Amino acid sequence: MSNRLRAVILAGGKGTRLKPYTVNFPKPLMPINDKPILEILIRQLKKKGFTDIIIAAGHMGEMIRLYFHDGRKLGVNITYSREEKMLGTAGPLHALRHTLKGTFLLINGDVISDVDFREMLDFHRKNSNQVTIGLAKRTVHIDFGIVQLNEKQEFDRWSEKPDLEYWVSMGIYFMEPEIIDHIPGGKFFNLPELIVKMKKDKKRIKGYRHHGYWLDIGRPEDYERACRELKNLKT
Repeated sequence: MSNRLRAVILAGGKGTRLKPYTVNFPKPLMPINDKPILEILIRQLKKKGFTDIIIAAGHMGEMIRLYFHDGRKLGVNITYSREEKMLGTAGPLHALRHTLKGTFLLINGDVISDVDFREMLDFHRKNSNQVTIGLAKRTVHIDFGIVQLNEKQEFDRWSEKPDLEYWVSMGIYFMEPEIIDHIPGGKFFNLPELIVKMKKDKKRIKGYRHHGYWLDIGRPEDYERACRELKNLKT
């Protein structure tokens, strides 16, 4: 087992939901207070010993490369994997099949959290997982009465405007390199497809439940919230 702590950051999306902010600017470089989202993430990774970082860049990827270069100024080693076309959230890993030789962290480049990457890695290794999915709890308010029926279509239960709780993917994963064998080359392929495929192949997949801060910066209101809240987050 390799002792190198390696992270792959997905930074190839177009940030469509964040328009107009992202019309002429890649989402990972959007500033939160005085630092780009991606720089905040890289600094967090470095604190936990992840100094070998691959950025999978596509849309406006050259701007990301020009900002970070080789990562030396941040005390890390950054290399780049260029997407010539959109490959989804799992597809970019196929190009790294000869590079990723040990356990690695895969993370979206627009995630802000206080998750302890080393603790999650320990969980992954202790359970001998092929994939560990980082999970955060979210509550969804249903503004209707939920009616449940039994198998005979008879009324069973009524829940008036309930709050439903779910564990959702944080866009943070630990993986073993053999998972790349399940990814088609040069095709658009998303992580949910990969996870379902691996489940069918009886691979060991577990969820790591995070009870702290997590925010996926996908919409303008998420970005504005992050700018307000980041001063309370250790980075």
